[in-house]
Amino acid sequence: MPSFRRRASVIDAGNGGDPQNPQEESVDPDEALRLAEEAEAEAAAAEARAAAARARAEAIRLRKQAEEAATAEVKAPEVDTAEADDADEPVETTEAAETTEAGDVVETTEKAAQTTEPVRRRRGWLKVAAAVLAIVLTLGFVGVSGYMVWEHGQAEKQRQLSAEYAAAARQSVVTLMSLDFNKAQEDVQRIIDNSAGQFREDFEAQAEDFVKVAKESKVVTEVNVNATAVKSMTETTATALVSATSRVTNAAGAKQEPRSWRLAIDLVREGDQIKMSKVEFVP
Repeated sequence: MPSFRRRASVIDAGNGGDPQNPQEESVDPDEALRLAEEAEAEAAAAEARAAAARARAEAIRLRKQAEEAATAEVKAPEVDTAEADDADEPVETTEAAETTEAGDVVETTEKAAQTTEPVRRRRGWLKVAAAVLAIVLTLGFVGVSGYMVWEHGQAEKQRQLSAEYAAAARQSVVTLMSLDFNKAQEDVQRIIDNSAGQFREDFEAQAEDFVKVAKESKVVTEVNVNATAVKSMTETTATALVSATSRVTNAAGAKQEPRSWRLAIDLVREGDQIKMSKVEFVP
């Protein structure tokens, strides 16, 4: 019998074994879109981290300026530099990161301004107070020094005035009580020249009789002033107390024992001379 060989048909070719050159698999469009979105999100996150790092650096700079402006009394808040170094902190979204970091910068700036402004005001007030205090102290020292100088000048002036009146009172008593009959006229005239007011008028009216008695009795009187004290005084008048001792001799050669006197002398200034205006003998 003849043998029949089966020939490959088109069907067999379609249903046959594995193909020797398989075709490449096709790409899914949805998958490609997803990968592109992920790449874009990663790029946006990287940009947000960079913006956060810049914002932190700006905040550090502002805080350093605030610390330099603050004094020892008011200390600026310390800056946490660890935040600036941590630039790789993940950020959820670009908008959220920018909003947060911008808020931190604004808050830091406001705190720095709030810290610096009171410090400046306080320093300004301290300078003003120090200047006012220096002026007050200077004026006080000047016033005290001026008063001390004035008081010293017044005291010195009073001492000089008192010494001047005391010397005038001493000389007035010597002139009044010293008498030498050999020169009685000159002694009487000297008393008149050193007198003023009512006392001068009264003594001048009795001058001739006084000279006559002195010459007839040949009286010689010596006077020594023991002490002088100014009781009261002004620029032009004074009252002085004088203690004196007199010794009288006459033509017969008699010598009386020393006799003590206490006199109250009123003095008045006439021009550059101080004269006696009243004489009283007091016990």
